[in-house]
Amino acid sequence: MQQTYTEQLEQENAALKAALNEAQEANQAKSRFLSNMSHDIRTPMNAIVGMAAIGLSHIDEKARVQDCLEKIQTASSHLMSLVNNVLDMSRIDSGRMVLSQEVFSLADLVHDVAVIVRPQAVQKNQTLHIVIGDITAENLVGDPLRLRQIIVNIMGNAVKYTQAGGEIQVNFLQQPRSDGSVRLTFSCRDNGVGMSEEFLEKIFLPFERVRSTANQQIEGTGLGMSIVKKLVDGMGGAISVESRENEGSCFTVELPLPIASQEEEAPDLPTSHTVLVAERQERQARQIAAYLSRAGLAPICLTSGLDAVTRLTEAQYEGQMPCALLLGQELADMPPLGLASHVRQLAGPDFPILLVSESDWAQIEYQATRAGVSAFVPCPLFPSRLLGTLSSLIHRAADHQAHSGQEADYSSNRVLLVEDNELNQEIAIELLGMTGVQIEVAGDGAQALEKFQQSPEGWFDLIFMDVQMPVMDGYEATRRIRQLSRPDAQSIWIVAMTANAFLEDVRLAKQAGMSEHISKPVDVDRLYEILRAQLRPKVVKG
Repeated sequence: MQQTYTEQLEQENAALKAALNEAQEANQAKSRFLSNMSHDIRTPMNAIVGMAAIGLSHIDEKARVQDCLEKIQTASSHLMSLVNNVLDMSRIDSGRMVLSQEVFSLADLVHDVAVIVRPQAVQKNQTLHIVIGDITAENLVGDPLRLRQIIVNIMGNAVKYTQAGGEIQVNFLQQPRSDGSVRLTFSCRDNGVGMSEEFLEKIFLPFERVRSTANQQIEGTGLGMSIVKKLVDGMGGAISVESRENEGSCFTVELPLPIASQEEEAPDLPTSHTVLVAERQERQARQIAAYLSRAGLAPICLTSGLDAVTRLTEAQYEGQMPCALLLGQELADMPPLGLASHVRQLAGPDFPILLVSESDWAQIEYQATRAGVSAFVPCPLFPSRLLGTLSSLIHRAADHQAHSGQEADYSSNRVLLVEDNELNQEIAIELLGMTGVQIEVAGDGAQALEKFQQSPEGWFDLIFMDVQMPVMDGYEATRRIRQLSRPDAQSIWIVAMTANAFLEDVRLAKQAGMSEHISKPVDVDRLYEILRAQLRPKVVKG
């Protein structure tokens, strides 16, 4: 039946009305966004200006000035995140955002995320569980910066919209895909304020955020989830959300990611050897035991420190000591570091004691090392970190026992020290010189490149490279050396020895082609550990 003119006119009017309503809603959303941005930008700016004034008026009080500077730093970081969200949205909408394709470590990425988000949860007395499920490949290919942005945004929102004392559970797992890649699934569930069905329909639209009396003090641009959605879509993935008001929310992200072509090296561990695991938390103990069993080791799990000391005493008497103690976060009868102290006195200085914990190592390192802890593995726990660290400890203990009463002579080895600061040169020469190693010095990256190019093949056994230097920095010098056609340019170990000590600095060093990273002030034990691993000394009787 032919449409009448009146019906056609009514349809056109309805379409125009719908378009007008949509435009008005968009304008209202943008108006709310500008209002929110005005408030949200002024809040940290007020803190920055106010704290700067307070600091200047108490310039002679070091503690007061430091407190002001720390608060300025926090406010500045928040302000930068607000600005970055706006810029990110602009780049995405204009099509100028390009996702990188680089090899990255999933273990490093998850650890970075935990470091960023956990302090926020602790501040609100929330319980944050990060569970690592079945992970078949840790080295993947993708854009780690943007992937971290996705995860931090979702977890940060969970913390933000969950009440003090609430609970957040995060899961990571992988499933193989038919094309040889993996599907990485990340989920984040909270018991926070939740969202209405009406808002769920708009959650991924720009400038929208949950509006309620309880959430009026929560800051943000309303762009975060829109950016997350666009990034997930750009990576060929999918994002979904389930939520009910006052009951919480669950976000799930699924992303296809290629596996890095280079094979992950399996740690060299003595098979069938026993490892004592002291951990009261059943889920943590079960995960540790599973990783050890897959590597061919035999875990013995105990929940109390007294049982662990008794078992080790009996094993020592029978001459059947386990190859290491893995110390967890919680025991039934004593603090974990208390057990470490007992075991160190019982088993001697070389016995490997590995602490596996969610604790901030920087805060507990002094106390832990004094108690006898040999090394630390952070949670969330990945097999590569646990087994790699354990392997290093076991081999170090074996080497020390084999060479007891002997000392290493590195006089047949030659290292290139690249350092522009004369005082730092003097310190490094003194530390390295104590081992007998031959040292050549370059004052910047350009000199280092020239010395390496003009040296015979295999002349240098190791390069210690500063990063921030005049003429040519350490990153560029490393890249130039790696590009040389001679074989030793690819195989020689280049160790970053720098004051740039953040995780991002370690990542940049690896991207430039550096093999290892030592932060200044130099840890002497770490320095000598690298020498032992890479040089071939003569061993002489002491």
